[in-house]
Amino acid sequence: MRINDDFSRWASVTPREYRWVTSPQGGVERVMLDRIGGEQARATSIVRYAPDSFFPRHEHPAGEEILVLSGVFSEEGEDYPAGWYLRNPPGSGHCPSSREGALIFVKLRQMLPDERLSVRIDTRDPAAWQRREGVDVCPLFSNAVEHVSLRRAAPGATALAASKRGVELLVLAGAVVIGVQSYERGSWVRSPRGACPAVLAGAHGAMFYVKETEAAYHPSGAQP
Repeated sequence: MRINDDFSRWASVTPREYRWVTSPQGGVERVMLDRIGGEQARATSIVRYAPDSFFPRHEHPAGEEILVLSGVFSEEGEDYPAGWYLRNPPGSGHCPSSREGALIFVKLRQMLPDERLSVRIDTRDPAAWQRREGVDVCPLFSNAVEHVSLRRAAPGATALAASKRGVELLVLAGAVVIGVQSYERGSWVRSPRGACPAVLAGAHGAMFYVKETEAAYHPSGAQP
């Protein structure tokens, strides 16, 4: 299966374009944003857990990145309400579940093979945020090839400067404007490297997840 697999082109999915697909595990559905592969795929998805749903324990040979959007996501006896960012490195495993239901943003098989850091950040904690050039930034992860953060900006402000990096974002609140196009809450956008103009906050401000990737990064996670 291949969805939005050409990383040299712009890609976007808005909430009106969501197509929920059932997973092999009952009670779990997903919107496939980009994907290369079958059930074991390099994938970016929005995943919805019904109350009292779970996945059996499994491993992630190339890592997993999660942002909890609503509800409560659980793994290994720990509960993570909306706002938590999780990063499970290659070779890690877990048994994810949700008692009350949850909506999460998930990126699978997109980490470098030597990554070993397990990350847990509560983005609701004011101490996790910094003020940078008029924008509130919550750093989530950074290495030689990718830089992940949340950004929050006032109406009309430049939330992210024009970039030569590849840029991928998910709008969490408000709206963003890129060029002449406005993207509402729930929209996912991915630009090719060297092609992203400034990202502006909409009329009611914006908060969004953003991953910026360097030229050395390969979407499959493989090295040159």
